[in-house]
Amino acid sequence: MNRKKILVTGGAGNIGSALVNKLITDKDNYVVVVDNLSTGDSEKLPKSGVHDNFKFIKADVNNYQHLSPIMYSNHFDYVFHFAAVVGVQRTQLHPILVLDDIDGIKNILSLSKNCGVKHVYFSSSSEVYGEPVEIPQNEYKTPLNSRVPYAVVKNVGECFFRSYWQEYHLPYTIFRFFNTYGPNQSTDFVIPKFLANAMKNETISIYGEGTQTRTFTYVDDTIDTIINIFNKHLLKNDVINIGSDKLMTVLDLAKFIIQITSSKSQIAHLPPLKEGDMTRRQPDNSKMKEILNRELKPLEEGVKILMNDPLFLKLTGIK
Repeated sequence: MNRKKILVTGGAGNIGSALVNKLITDKDNYVVVVDNLSTGDSEKLPKSGVHDNFKFIKADVNNYQHLSPIMYSNHFDYVFHFAAVVGVQRTQLHPILVLDDIDGIKNILSLSKNCGVKHVYFSSSSEVYGEPVEIPQNEYKTPLNSRVPYAVVKNVGECFFRSYWQEYHLPYTIFRFFNTYGPNQSTDFVIPKFLANAMKNETISIYGEGTQTRTFTYVDDTIDTIINIFNKHLLKNDVINIGSDKLMTVLDLAKFIIQITSSKSQIAHLPPLKEGDMTRRQPDNSKMKEILNRELKPLEEGVKILMNDPLFLKLTGIK
């Protein structure tokens, strides 16, 4: 069988693992995950030995000696580079670790070029927009105003992908992810953290007054967009915002989750973060809506799915 060989770095993370589980449903795909499990969890991956079109390799993509033999021996057709240090607090506490991710970007691109990869996909972030100069944030018109290391690395990464196309004709697609939540997301992130606290009747802590606005996208909408782009060969050498355009303040999110869970949790306000906690984020997601050709899942529906998901309950220690 002439399968498409696909590498997913960071495949044990939230979006990465959901993508892997979707990709392997197509038996024409053979998927290899490379993850050092520093922030990912192997529990999110398909069970070993169950699927004949999946393999997991524990390795660090930032280390060329780790990645090189994997790339040269597998001859991948496609690469999804999703490996990164993530989480607002973690990226603030360990800025050098974040900057090291530039090495992983360079390794992926250099080896993809040398190994005949047909197309590379990059997990960028809404963070590249920094403090919003305009709302909604558009892929082409909105200036990239990033300052914190995580956002700067994503911005630099985008430049590397564009440059490898310009100089070596290595095709790319850039995904600028806004908040994506789902069963595989850790409590480093706002929805699973608030939901786990609410379901345990524990205090929900918010940085500052909670007036920061965010949009929240259920992971199925994110993955369906990616799969459509991949299968239909859309957005070659292009960029796309992936996220809902429905705004909600962090304080309103906490109140909503307390209500939907019938929780006894109280809300506590912590001092604002010094940096990295942008006041507003809202994508222009017209390209995403066109590709999906359907409505995005409402927040209430997505949260209710999480409340009953066995993996979410296990990862958050609820059951």
